[in-house]
Amino acid sequence: MSRVPDPLTVGRVIGEVVDNFSPSVQMTITYNTNKQFANGHELLPLVIAARPRVDIGGDDLRAAYTFIMTDPDAPSPSDSFLREASIWMVTDIPGTTDASFGKEIVSYESQNPAVGIHRYVFVLFKQRGRRTVSPPSWRDYFNTRRFSIENGLGLPVAAVYFNAQRETAARRR
Repeated sequence: MSRVPDPLTVGRVIGEVVDNFSPSVQMTITYNTNKQFANGHELLPLVIAARPRVDIGGDDLRAAYTFIMTDPDAPSPSDSFLREASIWMVTDIPGTTDASFGKEIVSYESQNPAVGIHRYVFVLFKQRGRRTVSPPSWRDYFNTRRFSIENGLGLPVAAVYFNAQRETAARRR
């Protein structure tokens, strides 16, 4: 029997953005199209201009979660010297709700990749206790692993990513 490769590993999210983890909470991302996407799907820049709805599953109403969205391919996949750019961050999200119930510590920054295919990564962490999560100092040169360590978040409980690239005139037709 052959093993199906994990899409987060194939997309290099595990390894480049986060360490290997076992998903334990359902996280659903929905953009204005009302369609959910799966790992590795491609979304058009027009679709990702507005922030998505982020639904958090789980069965612990007392749990709090931190949600991070990054671009590990900034400014371009062939020269990603910013390695990662922080796009959006919400903390203190109660379990079984959505990100709008949390505290936004980094506002959503609309994305329009200029060069190449960019991966946009959503990572969810379960907060340990009522510990305060501090915002990063700046958006560029962000590092999800380091941020998790500095804020005592541990390994992720969920992650998903999509791809997006500049929409050319020929693609818009």
